Amino acid sequence: MKKNVGSIDKIARIVIAIVAAYFANQGDFESSWISIALYAVAIIMLITSLMGSCPIYSLIGLKTKK
Repeated sequence: MKKNVGSIDKIARIVIAIVAAYFANQGDFESSWISIALYAVAIIMLITSLMGSCPIYSLIGLKTKK
């Protein structure tokens, strides 16, 4: 896949992943579908930031990498 995620976008994705994992780990959402969804968001954001490529960006033709 072509790299289409810039450095600022990568940092934002990592921050979103950390925040989502933090809230998923809180006792309020434990063992509920909200917790599972937040963990999924965290994993997806972390993977796309580490790979430097976002499939959704590819579909719509968006590129944040210069």
